[in-house]
Amino acid sequence: MLNSIFKIILKLVFRVQVRGLRHFHEAGNRVLVIANHPSLLDALIIKLFISPELAYAIDRTAASRWWARPFVHMLNYCVIDTRNPLSVKTLIDYLLHDNKVLLFPEGRLSTNNSLMKIYQSTGMVIDKTDATIVPVHIDGSQFTFFTRLRGLVKRRLFPRITLTVLPGRKMHLPEGCSGQRRREAAVEYLSALMREAKFQAGSYDTTLFRSLLRAKRIHGAGHVIIEDIKRKPLNYRQLLMRIILLGRYLRKKSGPNRAVGMFLPNTVIATVMIYALHISGRYPAMLNYGAGKKALLSCIANADIRVVYTSHAFIKEGGFEELLKVISEHTEIRYVEDIAGEIGLMDKLGAYLLSLFAGSYYKRHEQSMSADDTAIILFTSGSEGLPKGVALSHKNLLANCWQTHCILDLSHKDVLLNFLPIFHSFGLTAGTILPLEQGVRFMQYPSPLHYKIIPELIYETDTSIIFATSTFLNGYGHQAHPYDFHSLRHVFAGAEPLKEQTETLWMEKFGLRILEGYGVTETSPVLAANTDLTYRKGSVGHFVPGIEYRLVDVAGIKNGKRLQIKGPNVMKGYLLPEHPGEIRPPSTPEFGPGWYDTGDIVDVDEDGYVYIRGRAKRFAKIGGEMISLAAIENMVAKTWPEYMHAVITLPDRAKGEQIVMYTEYQDARRKELAARFRHEGLSDLHIPKKIEIIKNLPLLPSGKIDYVTLQEEVVAEQ
Repeated sequence: MLNSIFKIILKLVFRVQVRGLRHFHEAGNRVLVIANHPSLLDALIIKLFISPELAYAIDRTAASRWWARPFVHMLNYCVIDTRNPLSVKTLIDYLLHDNKVLLFPEGRLSTNNSLMKIYQSTGMVIDKTDATIVPVHIDGSQFTFFTRLRGLVKRRLFPRITLTVLPGRKMHLPEGCSGQRRREAAVEYLSALMREAKFQAGSYDTTLFRSLLRAKRIHGAGHVIIEDIKRKPLNYRQLLMRIILLGRYLRKKSGPNRAVGMFLPNTVIATVMIYALHISGRYPAMLNYGAGKKALLSCIANADIRVVYTSHAFIKEGGFEELLKVISEHTEIRYVEDIAGEIGLMDKLGAYLLSLFAGSYYKRHEQSMSADDTAIILFTSGSEGLPKGVALSHKNLLANCWQTHCILDLSHKDVLLNFLPIFHSFGLTAGTILPLEQGVRFMQYPSPLHYKIIPELIYETDTSIIFATSTFLNGYGHQAHPYDFHSLRHVFAGAEPLKEQTETLWMEKFGLRILEGYGVTETSPVLAANTDLTYRKGSVGHFVPGIEYRLVDVAGIKNGKRLQIKGPNVMKGYLLPEHPGEIRPPSTPEFGPGWYDTGDIVDVDEDGYVYIRGRAKRFAKIGGEMISLAAIENMVAKTWPEYMHAVITLPDRAKGEQIVMYTEYQDARRKELAARFRHEGLSDLHIPKKIEIIKNLPLLPSGKIDYVTLQEEVVAEQ
């Protein structure tokens, strides 16, 4: 009777919803329900809304607290002593009698609104009993006043609580492992399972603008969210008003369902324009202002761009006058400064009033827009050829934000400094859309190349999260004072291999471990990342949840296989010059539509950690053996770590190809390099045939080496 009363009260107060309840009933007997633990209400809610059969495994200390006793006695509980390893036997015996148990693998209330440490005892219980695991993700209780997340989330009186129940499954561990290794493997398995449960509970099948409205509701209209170096911080309400104001203006200026070029740096106005284009029925194509004339004109043709928005001040400060003159011969140029003069007081008043009823505004102006529509066009870096247009849908981008959130703890206390350009996939998704979605205050900064300024900004703004490349991190590390980075708690590196000297510099000078990740533009972009919980040196971490992957053999390559992936974050398709404006969906010969071939050669170990071995295109066939150019570059970097090096291939009459190294190290000698290679056990085939000394290697704006330009320069000299 008391249970029924509490169930009715919780249903009315928190509008509790259960999704996938049938999965619990289909799991049979001997079931272990595992769940995240954001609030004190969790055990009671699961008990009342999933099954009264569930016994709750509770720690003896927690069960004895006065405030817990009334709730504990409402549950069919099994008391264990987490400080006594032998007490786990009680739980094992209980399960072996075909009972059903609820257990929180983290062993405590969440204090970071994300996955915390998983106790090995949970894995041992499953291993000893062969119980069916039923994952449950609880969402919404973290916003109640029954949490320990004060200051990390916006708590409120009556948030909606949703329980998502996933299908039951058995735990499968690598063959042959035992003892401590087996317990560690069980923790890896359960961590991945709980991340997957959180991902499956997420809602990303919507548009960016509607998702922004949801973020405003969750985090509060007055929550300060964005700023740049020239403008005061804006909260969600102010940001939304500017989006609606600009969106109404843009609706009158260009045709619907068309790509509009953006040639703008990281600023508040650039962020506003992305969303404003959506509600005006258009979508942005992000032009790389670091690319050359040839590449930019190719991008404009690929996406069939007829209008480009830029800024007078940006063009002048960046020295892009000549480049813009060339662009203007192929498309119309408009300036954001001119918009202000065309918007009157009544327009601003109207936008303000509409921002108060943004949900209704959305229904009126976005009826024809769906989650699968094109949201953004980005362009590949062009490191191996002309840039390709990459069409990403609203669902692609939001799914990748949610995937990233599932592995990274974010809160209202965090500050993110985004200096990666928004035409770069990491700068757009991780640096702009992700913080907007998760209520993380962030600053847009126009260039990652200001090695002295950025450490000062991190210090002044108490930045806690940055995304960068190894090259940029190396530059900041050398310029920064040891105390500049005292507020940083997450430093992620991607886009290029993390160099050992950069990793060592940050650890020794700042006491910070760089977390290496992996992604490609075509996957919106995050595919894998190390975290504080799941980290393995030399790897790029686990795949984010929601990713299905296959490894395909490549003739001649023994160490690694070609990675092909599928998931909700995989692009809609490519735009190519021969078919302007036409999107070609991803597909692979091996697995068909929806699969994307990354072109990367990788290994995945038995715990799911991913190791990048190189690009399929960056292998040379020398004397019948496939040689990784990336592996050669890594070895050269270990030999002369203070300098930049690039390895390419040139035609060779005798062996078909020859390996040539270009380096900024003025005293580089082949003899010294050969000795290092042989000491490390590499064959003579790996030793570059020639070493060419160069003053400055050509770089892309992302900091990666521009191999196309380097190859063109070499060919031109021959």
